[in-house]
Amino acid sequence: MKRIFSALLVLGTTCTFAQQGVNLSDPVELVNPLMGTQSKPDLSNGNTYPAVAVPWGMNFWTPQTGKMGDGWAYTYDADKIRGFKQTHQPSPWMNDYGQFAIMPVTGSLKFKEDDRASWFSHKAEVAKPYYYSVYLADADVTTEITPTERAAQFRFTFPKADSAFVVVDALNKGSYIKIFPKERKIIGYSTKYARGPLPKNFKNYFVIYFNKDFTLSKTWSDKTLKDGLELESDHSGAVIGFKTAKGEQVIAKVASSFISFEQAETSLKRELANDTFDATKQKAKNVWNKTLGRISVEGGTIDQARTFYSSLYRTLFFPNKLYEIDANNKIVHWSPYNGKTLPGYMFAGTGFWDTFRALYPFLNLMYPSINKEMQEGLVNDFKEGGWLPEWSSPGYANIMVGNNSASVVSDAYIKGMRGYDINTLWDAVIHGANNEGPMEAVGRNGVEYYNKLGYVPYDVKISENAAKTLEYAYDDFAIYQLGRALGKPESEIGIYAKRSMNYKNLFDSSTGLMRGKNQDGTFQSPFSPFKWGGAFTEGNSWHYTWSVFHDIAGLSKLMGGSEKFVQKLDSVFSLPPIFDESAYGGVIHEIREMQIANMGQYAHGNQPIQHMIYLYNYGGAPWKTQYWARETMNRMYKATPDGYCGDEDNGQTSAWYVFSALGFYPVTPAVDQYALGAPLFKKITLKLENGKTVTINAPANSAENKYVQSLQINGKPYSKNWISHSGLQNGGILNFNMSAVPNKQRGSDPADFPYSFSTEKAKK
Repeated sequence: MKRIFSALLVLGTTCTFAQQGVNLSDPVELVNPLMGTQSKPDLSNGNTYPAVAVPWGMNFWTPQTGKMGDGWAYTYDADKIRGFKQTHQPSPWMNDYGQFAIMPVTGSLKFKEDDRASWFSHKAEVAKPYYYSVYLADADVTTEITPTERAAQFRFTFPKADSAFVVVDALNKGSYIKIFPKERKIIGYSTKYARGPLPKNFKNYFVIYFNKDFTLSKTWSDKTLKDGLELESDHSGAVIGFKTAKGEQVIAKVASSFISFEQAETSLKRELANDTFDATKQKAKNVWNKTLGRISVEGGTIDQARTFYSSLYRTLFFPNKLYEIDANNKIVHWSPYNGKTLPGYMFAGTGFWDTFRALYPFLNLMYPSINKEMQEGLVNDFKEGGWLPEWSSPGYANIMVGNNSASVVSDAYIKGMRGYDINTLWDAVIHGANNEGPMEAVGRNGVEYYNKLGYVPYDVKISENAAKTLEYAYDDFAIYQLGRALGKPESEIGIYAKRSMNYKNLFDSSTGLMRGKNQDGTFQSPFSPFKWGGAFTEGNSWHYTWSVFHDIAGLSKLMGGSEKFVQKLDSVFSLPPIFDESAYGGVIHEIREMQIANMGQYAHGNQPIQHMIYLYNYGGAPWKTQYWARETMNRMYKATPDGYCGDEDNGQTSAWYVFSALGFYPVTPAVDQYALGAPLFKKITLKLENGKTVTINAPANSAENKYVQSLQINGKPYSKNWISHSGLQNGGILNFNMSAVPNKQRGSDPADFPYSFSTEKAKK
């Protein structure tokens, strides 16, 4: 009996979703926007919120369960909703800007957020990328939302009531509201802003039109109800009232602009026109299916399909559009740098420290046209602000380390982006590489030490110095690559090739790890490889030692060659998850997430080590990459509220999963290669923007058959541990022969290893 039962279990877990009747032409229905929402400050399972939006839209909408102004906008364990908020928030740690909220109320006139908050249940909630619905129990109102890029429609289904209301909350830190009863209209603006000083002329202007006459119109400030129709104060809001019949539906059409009320009206008319709520909903659904449908997966479990498309959904938001389309159909934007309205593209809401690794390479592979717009936006960032942002939220945010805009710019050009002002971007990356910025996180903090000594010293009061050194070295490589692609002379760019080897200055041969170094050339002491922070950024030496993206062969040589290199990689998983949190004075959530994952020192919930699994390809043991990539996908991701293993971070952690499910990963952005893993599904189809198709077949793929026995590309045997971006752009068929037993010979020859800069130089 036990044997029969076990067999049934196996059948249950391997039953493919194609056999279960899932419509592959409707991938948006596989997405769970609640994935990652069961989070809190001291333990992140994603730190996400259900974003109701279209891909890269300027505005997102979300139910707000936390207090208005709290970065933890929506948490799965919450019981009440305080309002439905327009948001631009990239993460709870960055918080939001320009937000405002809308909330239906019945009974007594309740406008303060604690009073108007309503109990809700996930049993009466529908969360989809293109549509959100929830029953607000205290109000006996169902609220529905459906989005466009800069506008949205609300549909409120009210009970029979003489006192039905909609509250508009423009939040504090300076806001304005005005009601036009005859036009059934409310306008307002929010200047709430979380990161740094308020930019010039910063306002998020909004307009809201209702389809029903108002029986009551009042404004409110903070905790006080007003009789006037117009109010400017620290915290402004409005309440409008109706008399409703049971089941009556009230529609609100809303749009916003960072430029003006007139521009908000223009966007509303263009994007909503005379569409019904259901028409807008269908259009948004179509956009999602078209965008998600660029990748189709077959032959996995239903859970794998849901996790794949839920992760893909998260890769398609940031950076989000900050640009608008004016009445003359011209692309324009409000500049967070000088406060002016200027022509051209602008994006916001991403940190390159996270996203240079996989998110931007993923856009270059599957959605290059949007990244072309983003590159044009970077040109405007530089022209208007004098620097490239490393974290834009919007404008310059003083957080995280590195000069990784160089990677984002270089990878796009090397992967084929054209038709924008690359010469200005070249000037921008050179400027950023050689100067201290207006704040620590812009330009290169410690650049004089780095350029003189070849590293940022530990003992000169520059924080996270080893992390900065390692990232600057890779960024120098990215600059060198871009310079070569642009035909720059070696006399101009050779210095960046030289500086790209600066990682060697921090390698401590006595431990085989990277270590902070003092100004006099001695290593920082005492040294604990388990100490988070200090010389490193949100990680320890075991995490940052692998941050030599461009020269893994050189790192392997420092460690004593391939065998010892692979042993060192193995140690990450075999060591216990001990840690030293003393630099922080407490356990930060990234530490806790590593500790509880049962993967040793491997901390997949944060970015510095996410590429490390793929480094076995550089040591002749690609089968270990195949094993650990599958383990990480299986154990660390699921389309559930606790479905991530740390901060999702603007698409980066999701992009890792999507790439890994395809069977390859961009270890070295700014190089035309992906390191190979193993595909997750039996069949994957990539529909590239150039019209070509890539088909990835692995018919024997299963939970057990996770190892690559052999690979054929376009019918020819292929032994290398990498595939090229340019090759994929030509289309083709990859046939993976999968097995339960690893092929330890395949990919073991150094000739099959992926790109490393020192290997390339040795061949010259």
